[in-house]
Amino acid sequence: MEMMRVSTEIERRLAAALAPAELEVIDESHRHRGHAGARPEGESHFRVRIVAAAFAGRGRLERQRMVYAALGELMRTDIHALAIVARAPDEAGEPAPG
Repeated sequence: MEMMRVSTEIERRLAAALAPAELEVIDESHRHRGHAGARPEGESHFRVRIVAAAFAGRGRLERQRMVYAALGELMRTDIHALAIVARAPDEAGEPAPG
């Protein structure tokens, strides 16, 4: 992805598709240096924490699929690994699963 940072594009796409009340994109690429799929310049491994009304009444897998759909081809071209914590607004205060 030229000129635009991958993390910025992740934020832009998730905001446009899911209108989150909260969104945090964390680049964890530094923790994966030397591993398969890690690029020397980073921006390949991410953690997303997102709170959106769109997730209400949906299970964990469906929420993850919604995030993947919003990110589209980035999942094939720029993102090697993505950890997702996706919650509905009424769940925002609950501890992270797992």
